[in-house]
Amino acid sequence: MAMNNSILTFMVLLVGFFVFCKGQEDTSIGPMEKNEQEALYAAIQGFVGKSWNGSDLYPDPCGWTPIQGVSCDLYNGFWYVSALNIGPVYDNSLQCTRSAEFTHHLFMLKHLRKLSFFNCFFSPHQKPVRIPTSNWENFTESLESLEFRSNPGLIGTIPTSFGYLKNLESLVLLENGLTGELPQEMGSLVKLRRLVLGENQLFGQIPASFGGLKELLILDLSMNKLSGSLPWTLGNLTSLLKLDLSNNMLEKELPSAIGNLKNLTLMDLGRNNFSGGLVQSLQEMVSLKEMVMSNNPLLGGNLNGIQWQNLQNLEFLDLSNMGLTGNIPESMTELKRLRFLGLNNNNLSGSLSPRLASLPCISALYLYGNDLAGKLEFSEGFYRKMGKRFGAWNNPNICYQTELMLSTSNVPYGFEVGGDGGWVLPKSRNHEMYNQWASQNRFKVDDTVHFKYKKDSVLVVTAEEYDKCHSAHPVFFSNNGATVFKLDKPGLFYFISGVAGHCERGQKMIIKVLEPETAPPLSSKRNTTTESSHKSGAVEMAAISSPISVLLFMVSFFGVLFI
Repeated sequence: MAMNNSILTFMVLLVGFFVFCKGQEDTSIGPMEKNEQEALYAAIQGFVGKSWNGSDLYPDPCGWTPIQGVSCDLYNGFWYVSALNIGPVYDNSLQCTRSAEFTHHLFMLKHLRKLSFFNCFFSPHQKPVRIPTSNWENFTESLESLEFRSNPGLIGTIPTSFGYLKNLESLVLLENGLTGELPQEMGSLVKLRRLVLGENQLFGQIPASFGGLKELLILDLSMNKLSGSLPWTLGNLTSLLKLDLSNNMLEKELPSAIGNLKNLTLMDLGRNNFSGGLVQSLQEMVSLKEMVMSNNPLLGGNLNGIQWQNLQNLEFLDLSNMGLTGNIPESMTELKRLRFLGLNNNNLSGSLSPRLASLPCISALYLYGNDLAGKLEFSEGFYRKMGKRFGAWNNPNICYQTELMLSTSNVPYGFEVGGDGGWVLPKSRNHEMYNQWASQNRFKVDDTVHFKYKKDSVLVVTAEEYDKCHSAHPVFFSNNGATVFKLDKPGLFYFISGVAGHCERGQKMIIKVLEPETAPPLSSKRNTTTESSHKSGAVEMAAISSPISVLLFMVSFFGVLFI
């Protein structure tokens, strides 16, 4: 009897298990709505070609064999497309043909929340493509994210009909061939949290309507041809964390309302034509970690109108090539988190505070190309720590301890390729990114270059192989993710990425290593430098008998010693 009860119990449980599994199957795998599937297939064929028909998908694009780049959600028991990514985002993603085009079927996807095109439209000369100007109202309620990245063949203007996308939270039009002015209608996209329009050919002024995007966290309009002044309404973007307007033709004075951006952590206004000096309200941007104002040669003014000690979160400050005058204020020595300070290529004068060398986090200090004067009161430890990341040459009236500088100048230094970003594929069309980085440094024999990367590699090749972006037998190869290469001789070194297509897209670099230096006898240096000091009209310094303490008054700092 007990045996029979056990068997009966087992059978009940077994039947229940199958019923449970069957029920789960019925609720988790529903059919795809027929019109939705037809619209999806037709839209995809417009981009990838009609040879694709989805015949290998079972039971549909949202079933057990989904399409890479297509995501689905259930609505009323039917599957609908919620995300469509066209382009080589994944290894087996949908990739566009040379004849890719938009069809009206795309706008028939009823619940589409994310739409993305990456490296899909290839050439601005051979069958370029324009963003459709109509039907975007079909996505008024659903679309939350719209992206076009790295599409040089995507031309024309930004459609004003984007203004219909009331629920859009992210709009990214990065590295395309778009032209024209920024539509005023974009100011009505009040739910936007990210607006990136960088690296196109957009021109005209920044619309005042952008001040209505009060939930915006990221605004990037860099590397375009925008002109005119900054609208004061940008001061309304009080939630903003990142503002990048660099590499445009913006002009006139900075609006004082910019100081309202108290949550901003990164601001890059470099490479524009601003004038009128630094506005005092900058000192109110207390969350700033990075401020770049460099290469605004008409900006002018001085540094003393700002209470720099208020910006205690500041880590990176680049004010180079701005036409600045006056002295370097003592309040800058209170920036305890500052890692990088660039004041080079201005008209700054006065003496340097020894407290600059005492900044606890400072790792790069560039002061060259000014009219600074006096004796440098920095320690030997400071020079050893900074190495080539300290520059004060081309300041005719600065003097320093020669032997100390000579003893620290020959210490081998390790360079981090690409800085904090590491050895990665450039995100922009700037194929000279790494060569520009290399040109900003001075490499000597026995220095090392450090490459940090993931799923990549480093090859040292010949000049011919560098030009072809290919090497079957490289001089050096490494793919360990943290490559260190020693520059063991003077001359040129050629580096490329070993990942297919990366070199062609700018992940390559040439480093020039200087010939070893032979220092002339100390007496010769003393005579030459004394003669230079007379020619410059500087006050002659008294001779000191101890050679370890000899102070030389140079025409340039480091420029004479290391060139």
